[in-house]
Amino acid sequence: MESSTRILILGTDSSGRILQSERNAAAVLSANPDGLLGACLDEVIPGAREPLLEAVKHGRERTAMLAVETSGGATLDAVVTVHPMSGGEPGGLAALAVIRVPVPLADRFVDPAVIRRALLDDGLPRIGSTLDLELLARGLMDVLVPHFCNSGALMLLESHLDADEAPAGPDGPPLRRMAIGFDDGDPAWDAAFPTGESVVYPAGTPYARCLETGEPELTALGGEGAARLAEVWHRPPVADLLKGSSMLLLPIMSQAGVLGFFVGVRNVAHRPFDRYDIEIGMEFASRASNYVESARQYSLERATALTLQRSLLPTGLSAPSPIEVHHRYLPGSRLIEVGGDWYESIALPGARVALVVGDVAGHGVKAAVTMGRLRTSIHTLAELELPPAEALERLDSLMRTLGDREPHFATCAYVVYDAVSGRCEVASAGHLPPLLAPPGAASHFLAVPPAPPLGVGGDGPIVSREFTVEDGTLLFLYTDGLVENRARDIDDGLARLQRTFGPGAASRPLGELCQDALDGVYDDQHRDDIAMLVARLSRIPEDHHATWELPAEPAAVRRARGLVRDRLARWGLDELADSTVLMASELVTNAINHAGGRVGLRLVREGGLVCEVFDSSDGRPRVRPQDDEEDMPESGRGLHVVGRLAQRWGVRRTTDGKSVWCEQELP
Repeated sequence: MESSTRILILGTDSSGRILQSERNAAAVLSANPDGLLGACLDEVIPGAREPLLEAVKHGRERTAMLAVETSGGATLDAVVTVHPMSGGEPGGLAALAVIRVPVPLADRFVDPAVIRRALLDDGLPRIGSTLDLELLARGLMDVLVPHFCNSGALMLLESHLDADEAPAGPDGPPLRRMAIGFDDGDPAWDAAFPTGESVVYPAGTPYARCLETGEPELTALGGEGAARLAEVWHRPPVADLLKGSSMLLLPIMSQAGVLGFFVGVRNVAHRPFDRYDIEIGMEFASRASNYVESARQYSLERATALTLQRSLLPTGLSAPSPIEVHHRYLPGSRLIEVGGDWYESIALPGARVALVVGDVAGHGVKAAVTMGRLRTSIHTLAELELPPAEALERLDSLMRTLGDREPHFATCAYVVYDAVSGRCEVASAGHLPPLLAPPGAASHFLAVPPAPPLGVGGDGPIVSREFTVEDGTLLFLYTDGLVENRARDIDDGLARLQRTFGPGAASRPLGELCQDALDGVYDDQHRDDIAMLVARLSRIPEDHHATWELPAEPAAVRRARGLVRDRLARWGLDELADSTVLMASELVTNAINHAGGRVGLRLVREGGLVCEVFDSSDGRPRVRPQDDEEDMPESGRGLHVVGRLAQRWGVRRTTDGKSVWCEQELP
């Protein structure tokens, strides 16, 4: 194996005669320290004269890959770069030939300058930008092995990796092996020192001393040292792997104290570690400590945000029985902080359901907390049965209030589906358009009236759109992480999503559709988090609901009682007849007395028994104080009766008035 690079420099005249050579060049290319002076460059490096002449002629550097024979008889592939020099005297120095050759395996730990350059100048800058602790650990080991040692490992204290980790036991603090490295390809290393293993080192060992003092520990495993380790660890392969090795422990330090250490091992075929190696290794460990600490803090913060977000996301979705709902949430990749995507499916009285998907701008704990606030508000607004547009306007007001202390904004799509009428009402605040896939037809994106994101504000109100859907239609809500990334335009993502929900999609299982929609996103290392909600919309059976229109006259109350009693008898719900008839009478009477116009009456048997009364007034009925029930006028008893008999009751606005409803449990 060859690794690291040695740089050799030769000075020549315009004809290629070597006038100068540095010490390393003479040692590598000639058995005689002065044997290079006066020789022709082409004799030392066959083929080098041609790029030399071109460089001198045109005044520009030239580079070529050439074979170089060393003084020991080995042939190495070299990168030869000729730099022309101007202003020299005739016959004097005209060019410098810079020759980069790999360091042979037997010599790679000999020159401290080569080790320092490979570790600190070439290796670390390439990996220092990653915040993924596992990727960083593997990258650091790829630098340490083979440029500093033959094998090694990165060990970090469990207490610094997991905030919930229990304190150290009586045997000492546990450490986790984050990554290992070895240069001989022997699979026994992976078996003897598995990545991810948690270990405890006994007191008095070099490992424990390194953790206690924060100082490097140099140990020779000659004689029976490796055999004793194999016996203590109950791992026989360790005896052969570490026999006669030189081991150096390099502590990893931060403001929090000792985070862990690097383990470096050189086998018997190489020079043992000495004080120069300790100096170089400690400089490497010091720089690497900054990377490890940054990645560790990021991992802890990301884990906290992810735990917080998952605790705030719904654990179950509710919907009327004929509506099938499926969801998927995919956190962002480990290179991206947790975002604020969320979803909701909330069953509403009267066989209706609210379907919501939103996305809080930004990432991290603050985005997750804001998401939790919006979810709580969505539940409250859904229970108040506000129309989607009005609910989003209330959320916008909340986001502006939050923005007084710190700017916040979010996008949201809100849909309410009525499983009795098959009607959908949808509103959007800066969110991507919902996708509708009718059975047997091509899918299409809904043209929802545009509105700014929540918290941004705008001149006009948020407007909703209403439409009727066919039974079996799929409604798909999603966040932008599904269709947009750094390498793909959002239009391409939307087109791919539309193909996924093409003809025939309405009959497929919802889980399969969600999985197909996620196809290809797992490979994106900069993936944002993704929330999606898909619902197969269907009406409840026709014999599970009944609707009547009544005139606004006192006789309609008697007719309403008869209609309700007759329908409940047909449904086999006679035990609910008396209470339902009484509540229907009170609600119809209130509508006739206070609203005017024709009155609608609807019974819905879905999850419970819901009785709804519709009128043309948008005024919300008020419950009068009940200080003395005996002195309460007859006209004030209606809603008190409903409140006592019903499991719950409420009021919701409709396009042409309001609906007052009450619900009872089915026997």
